[in-house]
Amino acid sequence: MKSFINEFKEFIARGNVMDMAIGIIIGGAFSAIVTALVEDVIMPIIAIPLGAVPFKELTLGPIMIGSLISAIINFLIIAFVLFSIIKAMNKAKSVVSQEEPAAEEEPTTKECPFCKSEISIEATRCPHCTSQLQ
Repeated sequence: MKSFINEFKEFIARGNVMDMAIGIIIGGAFSAIVTALVEDVIMPIIAIPLGAVPFKELTLGPIMIGSLISAIINFLIIAFVLFSIIKAMNKAKSVVSQEEPAAEEEPTTKECPFCKSEISIEATRCPHCTSQLQ
């Protein structure tokens, strides 16, 4: 069960999952802007020459720009919050990666004390100077 939870954490922490989630959220917020623009700005302008055709109980009064502004402000707030969350996640991820010390690899070569050439760590005799190694 523990490995399942760890796998799930790795899946969520991957960049492409976060990118997809952000895209969906931003898309939803941006669709509100487009909806407000079409319903409250463009449709009233189209309705004027058509002679007050009721598009969702639309009046020919002033164009309702307020809902468009509200949608834009909501979009900007959502985008700012998402930006802040992603920035905090990236900072936390960089802190965690810095805390984990890099595992040092065991050396595979050593230096011959006689001729100073690089040789295999398992060698008992230098292949360059043929000296006996300890």
